Amino acid sequence: MSESNSPHELPDDNAPIEAVDFVPLDAQRKSAAFTINPARAALGSALAVFLAAGWFVLSARSVFFDVAPIGSELDVDGGLALQIGPRYLVLEGDIDVSVSAEGYQEYAGIITVGPEQAQTFAIELTPLPGLLDVATGSVSGADVVIDGRVVGTTPLSGFEVAAGDHTVQLRKERYETFETALTMEGKRQQQRLDAELLPAWADIAFTTTPAGATVTIDGVDIGPTPLQTEVLEGEHEVIVKLAAHKAWTDTLTVVAREDQNLPAIPLEPADGLVMLRSTPGGANVTVDGTFRGQTPIELTLAPGRNHNVVFFLNGYQEASRAVRTSAADESTVAVELEPITSSVRISATPADAELYINGQLRGRADQQIELLAASQTIEIRKDGYVPYSTTFISRPGLAQQLVVSLKTLEQQRQENIKTEIAATGDLKLKLIYPGNFTLGASRREAGRQANEVLRNVSLSKPFYMSLTEVTNSQFALFDKEHSSGVVEGRTLANATQPVVQVTWEKAALFCNWLSQQEGLPAFYVVDGETITGVNPDSTGYRLPTEAEWDWVARVNGDPASLLRFPWGAELPPPANQGNYADVSAGNFLGRILRDYDDGYMGTSPVSSFAANANGFYDIGGNVAEWVHDWYGTVGTVGTEVQQDPLGPASGTYHVIKGSSWAHGTVTELRLSFRDYHNAARDDVGFRVARYLGE
Repeated sequence: MSESNSPHELPDDNAPIEAVDFVPLDAQRKSAAFTINPARAALGSALAVFLAAGWFVLSARSVFFDVAPIGSELDVDGGLALQIGPRYLVLEGDIDVSVSAEGYQEYAGIITVGPEQAQTFAIELTPLPGLLDVATGSVSGADVVIDGRVVGTTPLSGFEVAAGDHTVQLRKERYETFETALTMEGKRQQQRLDAELLPAWADIAFTTTPAGATVTIDGVDIGPTPLQTEVLEGEHEVIVKLAAHKAWTDTLTVVAREDQNLPAIPLEPADGLVMLRSTPGGANVTVDGTFRGQTPIELTLAPGRNHNVVFFLNGYQEASRAVRTSAADESTVAVELEPITSSVRISATPADAELYINGQLRGRADQQIELLAASQTIEIRKDGYVPYSTTFISRPGLAQQLVVSLKTLEQQRQENIKTEIAATGDLKLKLIYPGNFTLGASRREAGRQANEVLRNVSLSKPFYMSLTEVTNSQFALFDKEHSSGVVEGRTLANATQPVVQVTWEKAALFCNWLSQQEGLPAFYVVDGETITGVNPDSTGYRLPTEAEWDWVARVNGDPASLLRFPWGAELPPPANQGNYADVSAGNFLGRILRDYDDGYMGTSPVSSFAANANGFYDIGGNVAEWVHDWYGTVGTVGTEVQQDPLGPASGTYHVIKGSSWAHGTVTELRLSFRDYHNAARDDVGFRVARYLGE
């Protein structure tokens, strides 16, 4: 077969195989497609710009800058800021703004554009200060005061002053202050203020007869007369002095720029100076019949003539002197006054007391003594006694005697003790000086109970006890919530009725409250609302002891003869003796006084009936009364005397003394009757007591 280039010819099996580049079909296609079309590119760019512009227009905020003064240059630097007429389109956020104008301070700042669609920002430039020149003509050195601040002295040139209204003052010593209102234009404009300061003085001429006197104005020596000097306007104190002459003094009124030529001033010769002394001092002095004072005294007297000087003092002979002085002369006149005495007899008890006359010891008080015929203070003293003092005038020619008996300090203390006092709430207490007596009742006494054992008691401490039982109104000052209640439909709570339904503890706390009101030490020791003990030395208020109550109730002058009943020794009680269980209570009380009617069913107002022999009301009847003592075993006659007993140290019950409106038997009506309880009752109240103290 012959060689041929026909494509249909098979290749030679022995021909070598050659490598060629492999090009994928997609790559070939892409290569063919990436050919830039200018028309399409222009169209795309225009579209992008359009979209960006649209976004900006939709996102931007319309901002207007209201700038003063008009015509200022405005520069906005904040990224995209497009000015359209007088407004700017600006994106939300911070932008830098600067404003400037000739004659004004430049503004540069950051303004925050908010989310609002349309916004306005006002910017007003501040004018630059103006330049001020100030002159005061021929007077220089005046202080320039602008709005109260000194800024310099005249002449003042080119001083910067802020634009606006100002007050300008020009001040210089000895000149009237110039003041004016000034409006500064500012913007570096030059302004000038010219002022003429007016003198604030006048020329004053002084002449004197004789000449050569020194003129002093407001304490400053100006010069000798004749004198012409400048004096500032206003009132001035003028003194003109010349040796050996009286000083001339006057008030000078000066009007600025109105000169004065004062009339000649006649100077009189100076008075003489005289020192007047007397022995003793304190003498009254008259000169030519006119009172001038007491010695020692320095006086001025007209020169060249005699003056009659008289010295007089109570208890001394009058003395007179003729005194003559020279101009500007100084002299001393001394006199010794002759005493006028009288003999006085002084008698004193005790005889060894000491006598003091006008504060000076004169020996034993019991003596005959010569005293001045004048008012004198006489004192008589002795340790342990109250000093005696009196004003005494001895009288010549009369036999006079002074008799004095000194009181001991204890006597005075006793005299000063008040026999009646008033506690808070006008609760009146009477002072009692007790003694020795016997408590209880004899076994043979009708109605006696086993707890009324006889016992000897000695009461040594004076004490006060209230004349009446404590009333509802008085107790309400301590506990305003308390109510005494009612009985058989009748109130027990009126103001003047005795307080009832009160426990012993509440009565004791009332006593402590009274002590607190008057600043007295508490008698009862308290833990919360519980009484835990007593202070036996306290002078504070307390409940009376059983022994004190019995003394006040039973002792009628003689402690050896004690009362059985409040009214005497026998039953029944006379009419109107007290508030007891009478016929009015027969419907609800078992045992009553059948033939007795006191007019009250329940409690009566305190002191409705007569007081007992010691002046105390309702000791029998009305309400029974808590006393201080615990109820317990008591001693008997024959054992040792109980000294100021306070009762047992503890117990379950407290003693109740006295009968009440609910009592009508012989046992209960007796003053020795001893009841006891630990709870409040409608027929039990209390009265208060306290020790006298030192």
